[in-house]
Amino acid sequence: MQKVHITASHSYDVLIGPGLISKAGEYISSVSKPCRAAIITDDTVAALYGAQVKESLKHAGFTADLWAFPHGEQHKTMTTLAAALEWLGETGVSRSDLIVALGGGVPGDLAGFAAAVYCRGMRFAQIPTTLLAAVDSSVGGKTAVDLSSGKNMAGAFHQPDIVLCDTDVLGRLPADLLRDGSAEMLKYGMLVDEKLFDDLSSGAWKGRIEETVARCVAIKQDYVVQDEEDQGVRQFLNLGHTFGHAAEKCSGFTLTHGQGVGMGLMMASRAAGIDTEPVRRALLACDLTPECPYDAAQLAQAAYSDKKRKGGKITLVLPEKIGKCTLKTISVEELPCYFAKGMGETI
Repeated sequence: MQKVHITASHSYDVLIGPGLISKAGEYISSVSKPCRAAIITDDTVAALYGAQVKESLKHAGFTADLWAFPHGEQHKTMTTLAAALEWLGETGVSRSDLIVALGGGVPGDLAGFAAAVYCRGMRFAQIPTTLLAAVDSSVGGKTAVDLSSGKNMAGAFHQPDIVLCDTDVLGRLPADLLRDGSAEMLKYGMLVDEKLFDDLSSGAWKGRIEETVARCVAIKQDYVVQDEEDQGVRQFLNLGHTFGHAAEKCSGFTLTHGQGVGMGLMMASRAAGIDTEPVRRALLACDLTPECPYDAAQLAQAAYSDKKRKGGKITLVLPEKIGKCTLKTISVEELPCYFAKGMGETI
């Protein structure tokens, strides 16, 4: 088993290894005395792992309850959040209890936000069940729901008490969920780790998933420890995201986050003027589509409401080469130009 310690305003361990789902209660009891544990998940994950996590918590002395909402990004809303909060209240969950976020990025973000605001903040554990959530969204304390104006527009920074990444679960994921997670891993490689990027391009990472997930989490830790609230260097973790979120929004969120980030990595590379062929090869090796189906004008319009915008400015992350990137703050009026470059359109 691998362990990565996250140093933040509230520090915690990310455990990565086999069999962690079946021992969730044991590991969670290392950071919390037995109490009421409120599991928040979606209906897909509840059917797969809900009973197992609930039984493990009960075996460790917790009183476990589970609430599931319909799966999908379209349900990561204030309406679903309100329903979760009402359930917590009706169930009798108090501030001394614990929320367990079980699932991919959507349940993790929503349950984490519920933990941030219910009773003005309470403890929670993350149990990611997708590769994307394991390497990215379960770590670092960002929680959120979407608004009609944009993705993750309402949220809070709220660090978990422990993160359990079960590699047995990750090893059973269908191809589409592996693909989505690999987009975030390619991001880390493009930021600081050419070897990681090469491993993804060759497929070698699949033979050492525990070590690869731990490497990605360690890279994220390096940014979080310097800039927990995303005002400085943590913005590097947005590589591909301004472009990718715009593509997701244009699709009405029929594109998954991983698909959007993959397209965003290609657009960022083209906008920066670097050789895009290695990026294209890596994306194709990870079964990701390099090219975005929307035009620059549509994408730029969608990006105006990006939560990373600060007044009339927005900061883009642009690669200088594989393993090195730079931050470039531009005016929002320049967005169409950068999207045009990113799409290879004539300016």
